[in-house]
Amino acid sequence: MLWEMFNAAKDLGRIHEIASILIRYGFGGFVQELGFRRFLEKAGKVLHWKSDQEHQVLDTPQRMRCALEELGPTFVKLGQILATRSDLFSPAYIAEFEKLQDAAPPIPFEELREQLEEDLGASVEEVFLSFDKKAFAAASIAQVHRARLKNGVEVIVKIRRPNLRRIIEADLRLLQRIVDIIEVDAPELRRYHPKEVVRQFTRSLRQELDLATEARNSERIAENFVDDEYIVIPEIYWEWTCERLNVQEYIPGIQARNLAAMDAAGLDKKVLAERGANAVMKMIIEDGFFHADPHAGNILFLPDNKLVFIDFGMVGRLTLDRRDQVVGLLFGMINNAPSKVVEILEDWSDNINTDEQTLTLEIEMFVDQYSSLSIKELNLTRMMVDLMSLLRDHKLILPADLALLIKTYITLDGLGRYLDPDGNTLLYIAPYIQKIMVARYKPEAVAKRGWRNLVSVVDLLNSLPKELHKLLRASRKGAIQVEVNVRHLNQLVEKTDRAMNRLAMALVTSALIIATSIVMSVKGGPEIMGLPAFGFLGYLFSTIAGFGLLISIWRSGHGK
Repeated sequence: MLWEMFNAAKDLGRIHEIASILIRYGFGGFVQELGFRRFLEKAGKVLHWKSDQEHQVLDTPQRMRCALEELGPTFVKLGQILATRSDLFSPAYIAEFEKLQDAAPPIPFEELREQLEEDLGASVEEVFLSFDKKAFAAASIAQVHRARLKNGVEVIVKIRRPNLRRIIEADLRLLQRIVDIIEVDAPELRRYHPKEVVRQFTRSLRQELDLATEARNSERIAENFVDDEYIVIPEIYWEWTCERLNVQEYIPGIQARNLAAMDAAGLDKKVLAERGANAVMKMIIEDGFFHADPHAGNILFLPDNKLVFIDFGMVGRLTLDRRDQVVGLLFGMINNAPSKVVEILEDWSDNINTDEQTLTLEIEMFVDQYSSLSIKELNLTRMMVDLMSLLRDHKLILPADLALLIKTYITLDGLGRYLDPDGNTLLYIAPYIQKIMVARYKPEAVAKRGWRNLVSVVDLLNSLPKELHKLLRASRKGAIQVEVNVRHLNQLVEKTDRAMNRLAMALVTSALIIATSIVMSVKGGPEIMGLPAFGFLGYLFSTIAGFGLLISIWRSGHGK
């Protein structure tokens, strides 16, 4: 099956490279489970199954992070997505995944010129008054150059690396094939929801590859803050922006990492932390469309304590119902309502085998622990980490949009504490939670939800006869399928199959002995050692088959 799955010769070299790197970092067992060894041996490639001794001093999370770094940009991006899944991985893994930096050596400008001028529709000199050929920044997807338009406006020119889509699409194909193998051959890894993780990663990476998508994200968030004078989003120049090129306004702000420059400019770090938290909460709770990576490198500061958000390659989306659930969860944790928290968490997870009584008890202890503290004493990061640990213990897996949201909360809290060590992000977001909770129970809001639910019920009742008719018709045609999942069924089938094979061999051997005995009674024809040749050969084959059958039964009885 693997040979058929990986018959594309163009991916063979990349498969060998991935397998070699994983083995070198001590993941040879994983390579074996995936079937890479058998496939590469068929293709004539030899794997050296020795891991580097220098890597053995590292623990498993460190080795995994190093392997992802060496595997290249696609896998670095995968690691960054995994860093958002604190519901799946322990803090040790999350800490290592967060170290994966999206950095790459810059490409010489002359290697970019042809693609850039193709996207501009003109030469660089025709479009720009000046263009800095030295890269301003470089990452795995694109690199950035500063330039000046003919009208004197300073801009940032973000150029996607040449031939990148072909490379990444090949890696995505391999990842999908690996996931298919895991689903069949490694059931113990299914709890990590590999299909969902790879689906989320593929969608996120393809959006990042399209620089025009990033530009549209930027404009959408800019529209949401059009009335906020303290939030600045760079302007996009659509005349030259496309899939492989993003030209946007250059804003010379102070980087959030530069505390000394903030002090020199007279900025109020506490005000900046509060405005940043309020801005992100507005994106999440009010707009349902948020910057999913608000770390220090993606935020600049301007005079009058203004904030500039940049780099909208990673964004999150929340439906109205999901936002209500998020607010309800936070409200339940802060205001000692554990039953509400349990209800929401179970709605989010697809694990139907949860011990609800134990979960409720632990949630009550968790809520008691944090609700007894004042808002000022609460630590949002610690609260989220403890909640994720509780979810992992009960195998409750968050949907991808919520995993990204939790990561955003933790990143936001880290930035807030960096700017204002004595501050507390919850002090800033608590008013949003209270405001939303009050708004949810206003008469007009209750009436609106009631009307929406009533419409849904009417629609359901209206479609019920039609759906019942479809069900009955499918039943008559025998098109209804019932899936029964019996634990260890595969092993039972394999044992039964082996038993049937032995039985078939025994019957064939018996038939051969009987037929040979009949042949031996017939005189004439060629002889071997004075015996009829066909009879002699029949007894020989019967003896060999009998010994083989006995050996098979003996090995089975000894657990082999």
